[in-house]
Amino acid sequence: MRRFQDVLLACIPFAIIFLAWQLLSLYGGFPEKLVPNLGQIGQTFVRLASEGILWGAAKSTLYRLLLGFLISGLVGVMIGILMGRHKAVEDVLLPLISFVYPIPGIAYAPLFVLWFGLGDMPAILLIAFASTFIVIMNTWKGVKSVKQVWIKSAEIMGAKSTDIFWRIVLPGALPFILSGLRLGLASAWRILVAVEMLMSVKVGLGWMIFGSQTFLNTDVMLATIALIGLIGVILEKQIFEQIERRTVIRWGMVKG
Repeated sequence: MRRFQDVLLACIPFAIIFLAWQLLSLYGGFPEKLVPNLGQIGQTFVRLASEGILWGAAKSTLYRLLLGFLISGLVGVMIGILMGRHKAVEDVLLPLISFVYPIPGIAYAPLFVLWFGLGDMPAILLIAFASTFIVIMNTWKGVKSVKQVWIKSAEIMGAKSTDIFWRIVLPGALPFILSGLRLGLASAWRILVAVEMLMSVKVGLGWMIFGSQTFLNTDVMLATIALIGLIGVILEKQIFEQIERRTVIRWGMVKG
């Protein structure tokens, strides 16, 4: 019953938005080409999916996303841990990272095009570069948040540095690391859709949105946007929530 109520509450905002859109399309005075109704968007979604167009674009986009995010996750977590554990590394890297961190990732797109050309490679590298700093900052904060009294107590009891890291530092920082990875993935997702519009990739969801705008196919554009949202929810629910349940929630570090 509780589960059903949670699902019902989660559906209410979507129902309101769908109703508002339907009313806007029917009575807003806009051309149907620009504001298609929900039925037309749904039909377009089904048609593109059945023809394999949506899935082919999604496959290409997810390939770029996951490869870029894998790079950013590995590099970001390692650098963040080094900064949190070693004051000298923190002193050297923190000013540079603090300078680069606020700059929108899309601002680097022209540079990456000049350096690496067009296609998949610059898109993957830009995703990795832009989302790395979010992971670094959250990992660093997580490591710094581990209470020194825990570490000192373990040292007094004769624990080795590797044991301290794996049994105290990493579990203590894990909620921050997972939060950084989640934000990094969201940032990579947003940047990728824009990057695909700019870097002349052969196929992808961002490429579909850009092409739809060119030919005023608003229904195709909105169907693609809907798929992007669905993929984002699936990645969130099936990856990060599952990891959290098996780690920090199970350990009692955060509430489920």
